[in-house]
Amino acid sequence: MIDINKIKKVGIDAVFAAGAELAKRYEKYNRADFELKSFHEIVTAADVASEKIILSAIKKNFPDHKILSEEAGDNKKKSDFLWVVDPLDGTHNFSMHNPMWAVSVALFYQDEPVLGFIFAPMLKEFFLAEIGGAYLNGKKIKVSDINHDNAINTFCHSSSLSDIKKAIKYYSYQKLNNFDVRQLGSASLELAYVAAGRVESIFVPGARSWDVAAGVLLVREAGGVVSDFKNKEWNLKSKDMLATNGTMHAPILKVINKIK
Repeated sequence: MIDINKIKKVGIDAVFAAGAELAKRYEKYNRADFELKSFHEIVTAADVASEKIILSAIKKNFPDHKILSEEAGDNKKKSDFLWVVDPLDGTHNFSMHNPMWAVSVALFYQDEPVLGFIFAPMLKEFFLAEIGGAYLNGKKIKVSDINHDNAINTFCHSSSLSDIKKAIKYYSYQKLNNFDVRQLGSASLELAYVAAGRVESIFVPGARSWDVAAGVLLVREAGGVVSDFKNKEWNLKSKDMLATNGTMHAPILKVINKIK
């Protein structure tokens, strides 16, 4: 028997504990204190400390569960349960004292998302997704119904050159065709903003599961649509991701096809 309430409590407690640790480090962070993980990617001691808190909580309470985390990787366990963890989404923002960063954790059961937690400590915002609802600080949220004319769109990308080029093409096309588009620097928060009706979409070539997993469920439960660039439902094996309020999905897919 699955005790989803226990699982949810462990997840929430872990995310808040990690967020509290990150908040302490954020106040005194020195931007020189990072390492290059790969091209355009940095890792800080804060990422590692946050990850340790979250993974310790999962391992203590659910030792048989599979875990995929940005820094630690895959623990290779066989389980119907998979935790997908980004201990600090928006590391560049964190490093320059921009508060747009978050802890992002999702739980999948048999490859389907069932819980999502996104916590932005400096913004004092906690987003929760579960089957049946999407919430911000305990209040139910939903996507906007804003259409093409007034839409605000966001984008993110992986560190690969091909994905960066796709993102530049998308940005250029949208800006030159009277669409508002911007990069906020934290995919999980951009997804949360779609769910909360603050923006209408996020476009992500090279979407890595730990960056977007929690936000995918949040957008879906808030009434939005999440797919890959071929309009197939997003899953853990998808290489790209488009999440929208629904009304913007078809127009943005048209843009994606134009800029190939």
